[in-house]
Amino acid sequence: MAEVPEVEDALPRAVVLELARIVLSTETLDSVLSRVADLCKKVVVGADEVSLTLVRAGRAATAAYTAELAMQADERQYGLDGGPCLDAGRGGELMHIVDMRTEDRWPDYSPLAVQVGALSSLSIPLPIQEEVVGALNIYARKPDAFAEEALAAGRAFAAYAAIAVSNADTFVSTAELAKNLQIAMESRAIIEQAKGMIMARSRCSADEAFDMLVKASQRENVKLRVLAERLVASAQGG
Repeated sequence: MAEVPEVEDALPRAVVLELARIVLSTETLDSVLSRVADLCKKVVVGADEVSLTLVRAGRAATAAYTAELAMQADERQYGLDGGPCLDAGRGGELMHIVDMRTEDRWPDYSPLAVQVGALSSLSIPLPIQEEVVGALNIYARKPDAFAEEALAAGRAFAAYAAIAVSNADTFVSTAELAKNLQIAMESRAIIEQAKGMIMARSRCSADEAFDMLVKASQRENVKLRVLAERLVASAQGG
């Protein structure tokens, strides 16, 4: 099992203990990554939304995200096969965008990120294993949102997210890990389908539909994916 890094200087002790508890739990990979993303959003100063990108066999997917903005910013990069989250994951280097409106390293991606509302971001590599790489992506709706403390905290969260995936591979075969990653991707797909149904019925935005799903999930005390599956199944059944 991978060792927990020393991050007390970057994160409050209570957060370190919570992360350690999540990493060492027996939850599914999808659940672990979702909880890491949620906690990252709460603790990293300046973070509006968070996602985790995983790349396996050249295929990138968002395995966890806190809201629509993060998912849309990620998917714009997948469509171009380039952007800070992909470059961070593949190159192992932190990518910090201070102001997306003037960013020129990714001229095709930057305007698309601005359109979805991401004006600054951090993409931090996840050092996992040879077969799987990824990045922790932290987005803000305003420019220059991340100070040095935020960068340090983001690196700490990325270290724990990497441990979560690596530890999963310790207990299951490579084939089983691939299956878990596929389940994570399928979770995103069913949630997107349910969200689209809500948008059509309620004539609301994507963010509003996602918020409705989250609140219903919390109210009924069921996982977001389970609730989405029920909604889609009910529609298919008439």
